[in-house]
Amino acid sequence: MPIPWRMIGILLLALGAFAVAWQLQDWRYGQQLAEQARLNAENLNQLTLTAATAQQVERDKRLALEQRLATSEQSHYRALSDAQRDQDRLRDLLATADVRLSVLLDASDVAPGCNVPATAGAGRVDPATVRARLDPAHAQRIIAITDTGDRGLIALQACQAYVRALEPEHFE
Repeated sequence: MPIPWRMIGILLLALGAFAVAWQLQDWRYGQQLAEQARLNAENLNQLTLTAATAQQVERDKRLALEQRLATSEQSHYRALSDAQRDQDRLRDLLATADVRLSVLLDASDVAPGCNVPATAGAGRVDPATVRARLDPAHAQRIIAITDTGDRGLIALQACQAYVRALEPEHFE
């Protein structure tokens, strides 16, 4: 039986059309994949820029907080050293008897037989008040107690300043 050339031609033409359609489909799919890859790359770049910007903002906040804390620490250290210097000076004055601590007494509650003058003498600060001078050892203990109290108050102020500096960042 003879092979009909016409049938072979149609078959070859169909195969060619199929191959062209296949190539066209492959090309379109390749373009879609390339476009999708480009969009994904743009998205990734945008996310990277956003993350870098957020990281820079956080770094700037951290640096600002560190600067505020350093300034606060310096001022509290200065207050602590000033208080220490004042306490040391007062302790030295008490030790050399240049300064004496005294307390006010209730003139109506003076014990019988106690000769405490009720009038102001030369160099007295409170006229017509009765005062008693404290023993230097007791005065030193009082100064030590006030020194400890001053240090505690300064430390408390430093802690409060630290919490206030952290507050805007951590308690929003």
